[in-house]
Order: sequence, then C-alpha cells, then structure tokens
Amino acid sequence: MTSPKQTFSLRSFSTSVFLAVWVFTCLQNPSYSKVPNILFAFADDWGRQASAYAKTDGPGTINDVALTPNFDKLAQSGVLFTNASVNAPSCTPCRSSILSGRNFWETGRGAILQGAIWDTNIPTWPLLLKDSGYHLGYTYKVWSPGSPRDAGIGGSANAFRSAGGKFNGFSQYVSGRVSRGVSPEEAKKELLKEVRGNFKSFLNARKKDQPFAYWFGPTNVHRKWTKGSGKKLWNIDPDHLEGKMPAFLPDVHAVREDLADYLGEIAAFDAGLGLLIDELKKAGEYDNTLIVVSGDHGPPGFPHGKCNLYDFGTRVCLAIAGPGVKGGRIVDDFVCLPDLAPTFLEAGETKIPDVMSARSLWNVLKSEKSGWVDPKRDANITGRERHVQIARVGQLPYPQRAIRTKDFQFVINFRPDRWPLGDPYLLDTEKEPSLEQMERSTFVTLADEDAGPTKAWIVSNRADPKVKPFFEHAYGKRPREELYDLRKDPFQMNNVAKDPAYSKQVTKLRKRLMAYLRSTDDPRLVENGKFFETPPMAGGTKKK
Repeated sequence: MTSPKQTFSLRSFSTSVFLAVWVFTCLQNPSYSKVPNILFAFADDWGRQASAYAKTDGPGTINDVALTPNFDKLAQSGVLFTNASVNAPSCTPCRSSILSGRNFWETGRGAILQGAIWDTNIPTWPLLLKDSGYHLGYTYKVWSPGSPRDAGIGGSANAFRSAGGKFNGFSQYVSGRVSRGVSPEEAKKELLKEVRGNFKSFLNARKKDQPFAYWFGPTNVHRKWTKGSGKKLWNIDPDHLEGKMPAFLPDVHAVREDLADYLGEIAAFDAGLGLLIDELKKAGEYDNTLIVVSGDHGPPGFPHGKCNLYDFGTRVCLAIAGPGVKGGRIVDDFVCLPDLAPTFLEAGETKIPDVMSARSLWNVLKSEKSGWVDPKRDANITGRERHVQIARVGQLPYPQRAIRTKDFQFVINFRPDRWPLGDPYLLDTEKEPSLEQMERSTFVTLADEDAGPTKAWIVSNRADPKVKPFFEHAYGKRPREELYDLRKDPFQMNNVAKDPAYSKQVTKLRKRLMAYLRSTDDPRLVENGKFFETPPMAGGTKKK
C-alpha cells in the first residue's frame, strides 16, 4: 500500500512524463501549436500602385485611378507600409533576396536574371517552414527565370495548378472570350474560378490542423497586356490619368492608355486576392492566417520603372494583417522585402538562420504606434546587376547601388560609360524597328526595358523637341553619382550630386552606403567587380 506522499510523487512523475511527451510531440509536429498559417500574395511587376496610397499620398497621383479594394481592406485591418521597397528591381534577383532573407548580391548566381542558377546551400524560408511541419505550396510563379525553375520552394513538387494557369494571361484570355460573345464579367469569373480551384486543392492536400504556407504568384501584371483592356474590362479611363502623370512620363493618350492597362492587370490580381481571402473564411482559417501582399518591383516598360533604382522602380505596395499584428495602422518605417523571410520564420516559430542579413518585422507589427515605429529603419538599400541585355551589346551588367532615406535618394552607377537600359544608338546604325516591333519585342532595342506602347511611343517620337528630353532622361548615360532631394523633387528628375550645397549629404550617404556594401561582402567592391564582370555572371561577350 502506497502512502499519500508516495501517491503524490507517482502522480507528479506521471504528469512530468506526460508533459515531456506532449512537448516533444509539439516540437516534432508544430501543427499542435497555434502557429499561424501564412498566405503570401506576390504580384509580378507590381509597384506602388494601389488606391490605399491615394489616401496617404494625397490627390493628384495615378493611385487616384487604381482599383484595389481587397488590398485596401486588408491594409485597413492590418498595417499599410508607405516606405516598402524591393532589394533589386529585377524579377529573379528580387525573388532571390526574398526567399533567402539576404541581399541579392549575397545569393551567388541568383543575383542576375538571365543565366541565374540557384545555390541549394542557401536556406530559404519556405523550405525551412516545411521542415518545421508546415504544409507548403504555391501557384504560378516563385523563382524564375532561372534554374531550376521555382527553386527555393521545392519546385514543381510543391506546385498546385490543377485548375489551370490561364490567370497569368488575364487580359488576353478575357479579351479573347469577349470577342467570342462572352460578357467581360463571365469571362473574369472563369479565371477567378481557377484561382479558387488551385487554392482549394492546396488546402485539401494538407493534414488535419496542419499549418500551411501558400505563395500566390500570378504573372499577369507582367507584360504583355491587351491594349485597351484597362478601360474595356475594368472601366479605367485613360483620360482620368490626365494631369496625374509623374514627370518622367509623357502625358499623352498612348502612355495614359498603357498605364490604364497596367492598372487593369493590378485590378485583376486584387480580385484574385479577394477570392483567396474568401476561401480562407470559408475554411475557418482566416483568423489564424498571416496575410502579406506585395509585388516584386515597379512597372515594366516605363521610364523610371523596372530595372531602375528610382522610386517608380523599387518602391512597392506592402500590407500585412493577421494574428499578432496590431491593425488599423499606417507605418512609415523603411522596409526592404528580404525582411519578410525572418518575419515568416519568426511567425512560424522556426529558427532564423544566422546567414540571413535581413531583419524581422515583428517588433513593428506588434507595436501599437503609427508613423515611425523603429528609429533604426530609416533607409533602404537597393541595387542591380545584369538583367537581360542582348548578345550584340555584350550582355554586360549595368551595376548600381543606392540608398533611399526619407529626404534623399543617392545612387552610385559603377559603370557610367555604359547605357543603363541598352544602347539606344543601335536605332541609328541598324534597320529602324517598326512601332509594332517595339511594342511587341523587348529585344529589338533598349532590352532592359520591357517592350510596350510607352517605350515605342517615346522612341518613335524622339526627334520631336518636346519628346527628346523624355528619351534622353530615360535612356541616356548617367553620371557616376546621383542625388535627389525628395522634398523638392519627388520624381527624381534633377540630379544635385554636383551642387556644392549638397556636398555634405553626398559624402554622408556615400559613406553609409559603401559601409553597408562592405559589411555584407558585396562582390561589386572586390577586384573592380570581377565576379559580376566576367562569365557566367556577365553573359557572353560582344560579337564582332
């Protein structure tokens, strides 16, 4: 017969054993703990164009015409970031930085677009979450162009596309159906049904109560779009953009229509986001899902956009909502998208690798403050190397690094002797491409700016004295250093780097930028950039 004291000891021992087993089970299978699900909606080529920013920036901008009700609602319930940017305004290197939580120049051959190869030794947040017990999946695009396709998330093994991939060509598909007598709304529903179907198949594939991480990455916002689709499919009138165009874009109908079509594709992405949120609610998972929405850089085929370190190229939309996030706030802290990697890992109670140079956002997300929350987040560092270019111009990179603060943008162009977007004078030495060719083929000329009506209009009209300044500003050579006073020059049109009145700012920002590049072992600073200047990083050599 046991004494009361012995009984208590046995009970205590049994309880201890049970707790030890329970803790061990939780560690082995995180689905038993209440870690949040993660939905990452990430649009190709979507910059900082959303109607939510019409309120933060004030009237008179192109955001007045944007249609993003689902993004806006999410931002209102969570946190809207006004100073978010990518690390590189080029698809593959940007995504390399987001997957790895590192600067793009820290990812080896992931730092370029054409010829990128993923280094499997680099840890990525999706695969780390999967190892922690998350159900992992994606639809459409994660990491490409590059080899292997969609590296960093497990490739096709984690792809969910049973319902199809037509959404990537949204305006083309819907316009084609409309030409066959289908109403625009019915044609849209066909594609939105695809979005829902792919997401449902992902949810249905997980184990009971297993947390999930899903990457929604449609490419419809990337060119090409159907001309006139912004108005025909979304009633975005190009004329409503008149007087709202940034200073680097000609305020003419052809360019306004091109921009309206771009905004139409953003509206389509936003509609898809709305269905994902609706499906989360139907599945009873909305309240336990961290939702993050953004894009991989600025608009394609426009001056200052994609492949440029100006705001139009690097700044992006960012809204975050979900469990643990103090909502209803607008935050001005500078956020670079690689910061999402440690943020996702911290949310999933997964160890953040020491090699991640980015910083988790959870201190900002949990705060109740609006405006400036973390004083240390006062700048973003951006850069680029080789995007595409073409063999006949040598496939050499146009190397840039920049630092953006509240009041200034400072850019270093390491090879000012090169053309930033390709050699425009090929136009004068070879057969002049037609307007249609320039609208359709990126590789006709100025290859680092996507083909489209805006580029075609500027190039075709460059002899016009009124258009020539736009042409030279967009495609001409740039000095070694650029400085823009954003308080006076928000569109970054007037370089004051040589102005004696700004000499102290130039010195200060140059020193800070270069110190950061050195601290992160940027190969651009080693042996005159040899790593980026030689094959395979530099591609081929100039053909004779």
